[in-house]
Amino acid sequence: MIDEPVLYCTNHPNVETTLRCNRCEKPICTRCAVHTPTGYRCRECVRGQQKTFSTAEWYDYLIAVAVASILSFIGSQFVRFIGFFTLFVAPIGGVIIAEAIRYVLKRRRSKRLFQLSAVAAAIGSLPPVLINILAAIFFLSQSGSFNFGFLLPLVWQGVYTVTVTSSVYYRLSGISI
Repeated sequence: MIDEPVLYCTNHPNVETTLRCNRCEKPICTRCAVHTPTGYRCRECVRGQQKTFSTAEWYDYLIAVAVASILSFIGSQFVRFIGFFTLFVAPIGGVIIAEAIRYVLKRRRSKRLFQLSAVAAAIGSLPPVLINILAAIFFLSQSGSFNFGFLLPLVWQGVYTVTVTSSVYYRLSGISI
């Protein structure tokens, strides 16, 4: 029987281990190991690999915010005309916004870029929501009684905001269900 030397985790020197990073061969314990499709890696190797996937430039964030907010605002203007069909059209609008961002940025990417694009899409769709809220408050103060007819456009605008925001994020981040 061959006696192998006792290995200790690089990050936790008092923890014995037999596990090594499959990239840099550093000994790592189960707390430090990150399970990847190709085996276990240390956190440093995983961080280094993730940096290669983040290719966005500083100006890409500004462009993505502008494209997402403008297109989302334009899409939100159609909600008052389509009503119930917002459930079906809003995800398509989110995909169109995400693909426009990809096209303009020449497929550069980063996790922050995806998050910022989704937030910008939500902010771009908010003006009609605020207008509907203000209209409901105004007519409530004028008439003294609440008319539920003002509530329905607000609901559809809210559905549009939530659906477009999630569609933009999921389409850009590449999450598939």
